[in-house]
Amino acid sequence: MTSVQLVGFLATTLSVLNQIPQAIKVMRSQDTHSISLVMYCIVVVAISLWLVYGIMLNDAPLIWANTLSLFPIVYIFIIKMKNTIQGKDKLSI
Repeated sequence: MTSVQLVGFLATTLSVLNQIPQAIKVMRSQDTHSISLVMYCIVVVAISLWLVYGIMLNDAPLIWANTLSLFPIVYIFIIKMKNTIQGKDKLSI
């Protein structure tokens, strides 16, 4: 494994792991009151664009990092949207 590949692998791992604790907390509590809906909208779009960029470049670390990162991010976003629609959370920045 080259140093470039190692950096890509580490970045992929950290990108995926950074949302896992938040997703677990949301999964257990279903509480999204302190999560910004606007921020998660931006994150979903940004990660999706990074995924498209990685696909266009045929860059495996970018593709894997962003594909795997989308799972917990989209989960949190869906629960936040559900809570906002149901009135459990206020629509706020």
